[in-house]
Amino acid sequence: MAKEAAKTTTSESPRGLFSKDNYIYMLAGVVLIIIGFLLMMGGGNSDGSFDAKDVYSFRRITLAPIVILIGLGVEVYAIMRKPKA
Repeated sequence: MAKEAAKTTTSESPRGLFSKDNYIYMLAGVVLIIIGFLLMMGGGNSDGSFDAKDVYSFRRITLAPIVILIGLGVEVYAIMRKPKA
């Protein structure tokens, strides 16, 4: 019985917490989050005032948060996804 236990522990190779696919999905999620924050940037003038039309644009108020939420969803999927055996 001890020989069987020794065989199973030595034959199993050490694996990481995530597979390569999980890391690829994590990287894609981080890229989406960064793109969302880049879409949200800007809106200031050189004199320090803000142009309301530019600050409250569709890109900054709607599109950027949606892209960030999609990136966070991809991150959750990448963490919860079971690696293929």
